[in-house]
Amino acid sequence: MNRVTSKELLTYTNDLLEIDRFQDYCPNGLQVEGKPQLRKIVSGVTASLALIDAALAQSADALLVHHGYFWRNESPVLVGIKRERLWRLLSQQVNLLAYHLPLDAHPLYGNNAQLALRLGLQVEGHFGKGVPAIGMYGRFNSALTAAEFSHRIEQQLQRLPLHIDSGPERISRVAWCSGAAQDYFAAAIELGADAFLTGEVSEWCVHTAREHKVHFYAAGHHATERYGVQALGSHLAQRFGIEHQFIEIPNPV
Repeated sequence: MNRVTSKELLTYTNDLLEIDRFQDYCPNGLQVEGKPQLRKIVSGVTASLALIDAALAQSADALLVHHGYFWRNESPVLVGIKRERLWRLLSQQVNLLAYHLPLDAHPLYGNNAQLALRLGLQVEGHFGKGVPAIGMYGRFNSALTAAEFSHRIEQQLQRLPLHIDSGPERISRVAWCSGAAQDYFAAAIELGADAFLTGEVSEWCVHTAREHKVHFYAAGHHATERYGVQALGSHLAQRFGIEHQFIEIPNPV
């Protein structure tokens, strides 16, 4: 098995995801420095204690995640569970690489691009609040009924979505954004989408869907964001000839 320096892998990944283009809620890239030489990457959605322990059990040199640490307005003190998480990484010299919005937005390895691949959606463009925008919109080659789309989501994401059934009989144009992107719903409606898919739902989304006659699907924050990090990890493994393993830590949200 080959090795790659952490610096080489980090430089490549930061450039690939164009992290400097994003105003994010957390730092993107290397969050915890570990070993200078890497042979194995473990990826996962969130850098929880359970994922760290699983990565250590697999002798990982680096942990690649979507949800890392040091979020905006987070307390800076290293106590409690934060101290425990960081201690386990530091004591075993495991690098922590975290990519948030850049991993949502990437046109090939991003969460939203990977959702399109799994759900059979042809991407037409990006939308949303930020610059660059991270949401995507597009179409099915052949329109689906609302029930067919719900079934496809369940089959592909292993999660039965919450569906507010308020739109047209058949769905052709869809807007989507992984995670907690229910605030993108208004922009999706302005695009003329028949349906909007995201991870989470708020109370007001139900009334908005009914009054605008648009389908709303919430398929889970975790479930909609488990594929980007897998795609990126697999790409890095192939690019540098190192080992990659995705570890699923179940999360019902």
